[in-house]
This record gives sequence, structure tokens and C-alpha cells, in this order.
Amino acid sequence: MGVSTTAPEKGISVVTVDFPPVNALPVKGWYELADAVRAAGRDPGVRCVVLAAEGRGFNAGVDIKELRRDRGHSALIGANRGCYEAFSAVYECEVPVVAAVQGYCLGGGIGLVGNADAVVASEDATFGLPELDRGALGAATHLARLVPQHLMRALYYTSRTVTARELHAHGSVWRVVERTDLPSAALELAREIARKDGTLIRLAKAAINGIDPVDVHRSYRYEQGFTFEANLSGIADRLRADFGGGEGADQA
Repeated sequence: MGVSTTAPEKGISVVTVDFPPVNALPVKGWYELADAVRAAGRDPGVRCVVLAAEGRGFNAGVDIKELRRDRGHSALIGANRGCYEAFSAVYECEVPVVAAVQGYCLGGGIGLVGNADAVVASEDATFGLPELDRGALGAATHLARLVPQHLMRALYYTSRTVTARELHAHGSVWRVVERTDLPSAALELAREIARKDGTLIRLAKAAINGIDPVDVHRSYRYEQGFTFEANLSGIADRLRADFGGGEGADQA
């Protein structure tokens, strides 16, 4: 349980998240993930990082139960900062990051995948932002990197999800495979990237980030201000209180 790092092949580092039952990360988990991705990117022997997860789904966002237990705002502030650090770590990783997505990819999962360099997904993967149903806002910045602007808005306002096949049609998912083939498919792409010169691939990552039309750091931080406003107004607490049990009970 937690975040682990392995090196299955030369030049490739796999960072795996495992927070049962649904991979809804506590504040500490977001920071652990950020540290692991940054450490992998700093390793001079690594040329590509694969971001993966154990269990039924890739990521269900923040741990709402942790937010509920906090009578003040420290958990919310921690979650905001932790998500920001983890998303930034993926974006700023010195080498390309390939996200291997299975099952649900919700809320904070969109932040991770939207900031990755490439996405490989299983047939059962679904992507979405249920934020408006959970009393939160944010990660529209990252959803906009996966789908066109008007689709992003419709998905955001409705809290609906899209499939891996739909994202593949938009060009944001590199490949869709059977769930059992996901690890090997992600490694296949990572292997191709890792064959490049180590110095040049790092220069390429920095260059591509430098020409991005949207400053993802500033854009996401701006969104987070509205999340905090929703909390101060009491809207977030009311919606989280109405959020019942079931598989998604920890999602945000």
C-alpha cells in the first residue's frame, strides 16, 4: 500500500500507486507520489517514467473521508497543495511520463493523466471530473488537454465520463488495449522512448513544455481558489454530506 518505484528495464522507471479500496489518495499520498515521480525523473539512468496503479481503477481523486474528518480547513488545504505538487511533478518530470490507465480515472486522476506526456489505457478505462457533484472544482485545466474545449465544458458541467476509445478518437490516448495487456503496452511505448539519447530526450521534454499555450500551473492554481471559496460558503460540505456509500465513496 502506498507509492512504490520499480525498474523493470534499463532506462524505464515505473511509479505505482496503491491506496485500496479505490485509489482515492490522502494528502500524504499525493506528496508521496510527487516525490516518487520527481526522484525518478532526476535519475540520470532513467529516460521514461511509467505512472501506473494497482486495483480496480487508476485514480479516484482525493480521499473525501479525510476531508470529512477535518473540522477546519487543513485537510482541504493539504489536498489542494498535494494535488498541485503531484500534477506538477508529472508535468515537470525531466523525462517523458507515460500514464497506464485502467478502470476509473476521476478527479485528481485527470490532473495526473492530463499532465502526462502520453496515455495508454485499458478497454474498461473511463475518464471524468465529478467535481460538481462532490463540492469541489478544479482539473478543467487538465481535462482541456484531453478533449476539445466545448466537450470539456459539457463534461465538466454534467460530471459525465468518457471512455478510453472516445479519447483515442480525439488523439489524447495513444493506444487502447485489453486490461491484461496494459502493463506490457505501456512498457512497449516507454521502451521506444527510452531508446532515445538520454540528454536529448530531456531537452525535448523541456522544449515541449516551454511551448505549451497554457500555463498549467497558474491555470490550475486559479481553479483551486474557487474550490476553497465553495468550501467557505458551505456548499462543499453540504454536497459531501450527501455523497453516499458505494465504490465511489472516497472520490473527489
